[in-house]
Amino acid sequence: MTDSDRLTGGDRPTDGDRPYDEHGRVPLGGYALLAGTFVSGVTLFALAARRRGVRLPDRVPPLDLALLGAATFKVSRLLTKDKITSFVRAPFTRRERDDKAGQVTDQPRGTGLQLAIGDLLTCPFCASAWAAGTLVAGYTAAPRATRLVCAGLGAITMADFLQYAYTWTEQHAEK
Repeated sequence: MTDSDRLTGGDRPTDGDRPYDEHGRVPLGGYALLAGTFVSGVTLFALAARRRGVRLPDRVPPLDLALLGAATFKVSRLLTKDKITSFVRAPFTRRERDDKAGQVTDQPRGTGLQLAIGDLLTCPFCASAWAAGTLVAGYTAAPRATRLVCAGLGAITMADFLQYAYTWTEQHAEK
C-alpha cells in the first residue's frame, strides 16, 4: 500500500479509467504532508503575529519586493543546488553529478515522505515557495532585519551573475 493509498483509504485519483499514478511512484501522501506542513506554518505564524499585534504592511515597496525576490532565488538555489548544502539533502537524495560553479545535481531517493522531501530539496522552483514564505514572514515580523538579510542574499546573487559574466567573457575573449 502506498502513502497515497493510506492517506485516501485506497481511493487514488483517476483520469477516467487510468489512475493518476499507474506505477505508484508519486508520493502523494508525502506531498500532502508537506503541503499541510506549509499551510500549518503559515497559519501558526499568522495567529502568533495577530496575538502579538503585528501589523501587516499596507504595501510592499518595489525595492523590498526586488530584494525579497533576489533573496528567494538565492535561498532556493543554495538549498537545492550548492555543494556545501549537500548535508541537508543527503538523507533524501543521491548525487547525480557535479556541475559547474560549485553546484551539483542530486536526485530524490526513497519512497513516501523521504521521496517527497527529496523532490522538494532538488527543485529550486518548489523550494522557492518555502523560501519566499519564510522571508515574507520575516519581513512581516522584523522588516529591518529581513531587509538586511535579503540585501546580503541579493548581493550574493549579483556576485554570482557577475562571476558567470566574467567567466563567459574570459572564455569568449580567448577565441
